[in-house]
Amino acid sequence: MDSARQNPAPFPSRPRLPRRALLRGGAGFTLAAGLAGASLVSGGAAAARSRRPLAVDYPAAEWVPASSSNYTKANRPAQYPVEFVIIHVTQEYYADTLEIFQNPDKAVSAHYVVRSDDGHVAQMVREKNVAWHAGNWNYNTRSVGIEHEGWIDEPDWFTEAMYEASAALTADICRRHGIPLDRRNIIGHNEVPGADHTDPGGEWDWAHYMDLVKAQ
Repeated sequence: MDSARQNPAPFPSRPRLPRRALLRGGAGFTLAAGLAGASLVSGGAAAARSRRPLAVDYPAAEWVPASSSNYTKANRPAQYPVEFVIIHVTQEYYADTLEIFQNPDKAVSAHYVVRSDDGHVAQMVREKNVAWHAGNWNYNTRSVGIEHEGWIDEPDWFTEAMYEASAALTADICRRHGIPLDRRNIIGHNEVPGADHTDPGGEWDWAHYMDLVKAQ
């Protein structure tokens, strides 16, 4: 992930635990609703409302809105053409990534976040708006950013469920915006001009991923 501003203060994250110790699925994470958290596993009315797909561009996604302080409202593609999908790796747990994008002090967001274990997709910024993910304003305006839970040097995070869910999402974005299904237009964060990030890293299987995208 990256920011539209210069290096915001790091967000405190949980200690990294062995993969088998992590709680996934619906349990094990809490989302902020505004500045007050609303548990997705509480079973209350607020939790049910938070899970309802209020405004998603991708029908399979769950709407988990980022703070409006962390992206630029726009009217794409009328205002800016959408020409790229940019692949990121979070370097954070899924739940922590959602919290970062919902924290109004962080100045960072992506349109989508994909969970490792099951490929669950959260949409956090509408595609018409400009998410702050690429570290390059020109590319921010012309791209959709997808974050993937995990760490670039730990390939076990890149599960088949994640690859398949992300590929289906990318193919859908490309169809809707007329983006060619090729590596000139589906790129890594490290391939953005001026980028100082290395994600998705050498462990990301681009050949397999692109085969999945083209098979959709």
